[in-house]
Amino acid sequence: MKMEVEIGKLLLEKKFTISCAESCTGGLLTDRLTNIAGSSAYVKGSVIAYANEIKINVLHVNEETIKNFGAVSEQTAREMAENVRQILNTDIGVSITGIAGPGGGSAEKPVGLVYIGISGHNGGKVEQFKFNGTRTEVKEKAVEAALVLIQVYLTLEKTF
Repeated sequence: MKMEVEIGKLLLEKKFTISCAESCTGGLLTDRLTNIAGSSAYVKGSVIAYANEIKINVLHVNEETIKNFGAVSEQTAREMAENVRQILNTDIGVSITGIAGPGGGSAEKPVGLVYIGISGHNGGKVEQFKFNGTRTEVKEKAVEAALVLIQVYLTLEKTF
């Protein structure tokens, strides 16, 4: 069974809603979640915050956070997840920010570096990943990792 099907069942069972804030994946996570019939019962919406101005003006990520830590950082991913959850009034907010490549990387932040955040009523967390592959592969791997984090959150909710 596809992970997004299982996630949909868990969201329905718990009567939870979810929202996403995506940067480097460009809406791919939301696409996967909404490919399931009936997903409108639990997916409220998504913000594709590719540009920093969208992260700041729409998702209300603190400009100082981006200035001090960068758009691709644990801190930015945390604010994106928390803020999309609050703005769209959902039980769970998920964020993905990273460098899909092939350009844009540096020694400190190489291509394939991705931060995925999850925020819920019982707290949240951010995980760091380093994926190899083409731009498309990095995006797909980031979405798979996000789906795993969502599933873990839904099954072990009290540990977050």
